[in-house]
Amino acid sequence: MSDHPIQGLMKTAMESIKDMVDVNTIVGDAVETPDGTVILPISRVSFGFAAGGGNCEPDEIGQGQSQKNYAFGGGSGAGVSVKPVGFLVCSPVHGVRFMPVEGNLIYDRIIDLIPKVLSKLQDMLDGSKKDTTDDMDELAKTAETQNS
Repeated sequence: MSDHPIQGLMKTAMESIKDMVDVNTIVGDAVETPDGTVILPISRVSFGFAAGGGNCEPDEIGQGQSQKNYAFGGGSGAGVSVKPVGFLVCSPVHGVRFMPVEGNLIYDRIIDLIPKVLSKLQDMLDGSKKDTTDDMDELAKTAETQNS
């Protein structure tokens, strides 16, 4: 049995979408700056696809035809939307950051700063523990010298 005509419509539309949307559409080509920073554009890709068709019974069967030939009518369509979301900035100085195109920049900056703040707090707490243990060691040595 031969392929149904709607299969050809769907195959053509899906191949067209495949040609339009690839990984380079979502993550763009990298741009490198003289200081070693690499910038990658990031996009959101949305697509839709529809296909449909129908068979119509012929009004008359011609002479000598052993089977009915049905007329087919159909169509397909697809749409693609590409929207820039932001840039992934990989810097040897500042590390990896995502710079959004839209949105509330204050909240994004706060989220970017959270790891730095936590590491500073951890360094401060580790530093105070070392200071306290150093003070305890000095007190212990002082107490030993006073007792001797």
